[in-house]
Amino acid sequence: MTGIIQARGQKVAVATRASAARRPATIRAGRRGGSHWWIHVVLGVGGFVMAFPFLWQIIMSLSTNAQVQSVTPVFWPGELQWQNFAAVFERLPFLSQLGTSVYVTIIRTIAQIILCTLAGYAFARMRFRGRALLLGIVLSILLVPSQVYLISQYQIVQGLGWLDTLAGIVAPGLFSAFGTFLMRTAFLNLPPELEEAARMDGANPFQVFWRIMLPLARPSISVLAITTVLWSWNELLWPLVVSTRAEDMPLAAGLATLSSDRTIDYPVLMAASLMAMAPVLIMFVVLQRRVIDGLASSGLK
Repeated sequence: MTGIIQARGQKVAVATRASAARRPATIRAGRRGGSHWWIHVVLGVGGFVMAFPFLWQIIMSLSTNAQVQSVTPVFWPGELQWQNFAAVFERLPFLSQLGTSVYVTIIRTIAQIILCTLAGYAFARMRFRGRALLLGIVLSILLVPSQVYLISQYQIVQGLGWLDTLAGIVAPGLFSAFGTFLMRTAFLNLPPELEEAARMDGANPFQVFWRIMLPLARPSISVLAITTVLWSWNELLWPLVVSTRAEDMPLAAGLATLSSDRTIDYPVLMAASLMAMAPVLIMFVVLQRRVIDGLASSGLK
């Protein structure tokens, strides 16, 4: 009888210890589940802070200049000033500048994809004399600010007679050291066995590049295309230097002409900025999945 009581006592003690061991885990799990709302609050506040400048730009584009410049911020203009968007076409040759921006962006993007992928593949996979020296010269461009060789670029374009032309705006952006470095890294990360197998099947170097390596480097090509589009669309300094007529400027440079030393019509400027960013914003919404996948696969931040 005594043994039965002791056995039951031992079972009760074991069950008590097991329940005590499970209790902290349950409490911790409950605490973790209850703390999830803090994460949503923090993410919501962060998202609002990041989106607030864009929302404020929309409000300014629908306000009067007096409301924008008032000391007390006006968070809602009351009567919406839609005529600010119509005034953009009166103050700027907007359609002409939009066409210039589209042409410059498309030409530069196509040229960089072709030239940078070829150069990146040559530096990554081919062996030739002076490769390390030439690669060092190309990569050294990344260490020099673009303003340093601005005057020499201007003199070259002037000597070619390309001032106030589309060719003068496009020419310096047809090739980039960043794109070459990006594509070289992409081709270096591909397994060399694929290239060796293609050569054993009788493929020449261009066939290996075009049919084997280039399709596998599509994520990095997407990153190169995205960065080139954003950089070309938003470039300001070089178009202002090489173009003097408003009709020949892209949108980024044309928006700068709306600001003067005396007065600035902020609502019209904000309306023009919204209209200028609309094509890129639409492109991002349509290609959002491809943009995110390309940036994630390349490791670019």
